[in-house]
Amino acid sequence: MKKISILLLSGLVLTSCVSKKKYVALEQENGQIKSELTKTRVAKEDLEGKFEAIQARVDQYNKKISSLTDLNTSLNKENDAKLETVANIAVISNDTKKQMRETLKQVDPILLSGAKTLKDSMDLAVSHNLSKTIDTSSLNEDEDIAISIDETVVMISISDKLLFNTASYRVSNKANAILQKLADVINSEPSIDVMVEGHTDSRSISNAKVQDNWDLSVLRATSVVRKLQDQFNVAPEKLIASGRSSYQPIVDNDTKENRAKNRRTRIVILPNINKFFALMAADSNASVGTN
Repeated sequence: MKKISILLLSGLVLTSCVSKKKYVALEQENGQIKSELTKTRVAKEDLEGKFEAIQARVDQYNKKISSLTDLNTSLNKENDAKLETVANIAVISNDTKKQMRETLKQVDPILLSGAKTLKDSMDLAVSHNLSKTIDTSSLNEDEDIAISIDETVVMISISDKLLFNTASYRVSNKANAILQKLADVINSEPSIDVMVEGHTDSRSISNAKVQDNWDLSVLRATSVVRKLQDQFNVAPEKLIASGRSSYQPIVDNDTKENRAKNRRTRIVILPNINKFFALMAADSNASVGTN
């Protein structure tokens, strides 16, 4: 009996020793796991800090790239809007030159071949746009109306037979169509100035209403100006009336036909070139949109 008790006691002691060893081992393993977890957490926090720093640098670089992109866009716009002097008489921007090149694609190649300078091209483009706007297809351009450009100044010469009755300074109603077209061009551009010049032939005139050719040329110019203002709503501050009498003939006054050519009214338009092309481009786009 004693022997059995001793064996049981020994077994309990051995079992207790084994369990304590396992407990200690588990405690050590748990400590190691906790230590590894702590290290992992520290490493994670360190990586997160580094990632945040990298992200901050990336955001900073993106801002710089965005800023440089905006600056480049701004510089391109500034460069496009930069004005260039043309023959010391006008200024033109890169935007306007682009619009001008689009216009020149529509110009007769024969006419275009004669444009040797930027000024020549600009004159040709202005003349083309203005001719298209006014539309002289129903008129005899050799006799009734002529459009020319001289140093970016647009000049429209209209024969007196289209505007006035013989020896009269009152504007005829048959001139309404061309004056309406002129008014549309003038009214479309706020910065434009328009001079209306009266020209006569060399034959002298004197009657109860007209003293001489100076008088007649001025009266004809003021009659056109009044009609543009009163009937076609052109702002009077844009208009200038002047008389040239017979002293700027375009041909000799030696024949009836030549004298008829010298009797004319000249409309001198001084447009802001950049705004003029912007206007023409807007009109062109509007026309395309309505087709």
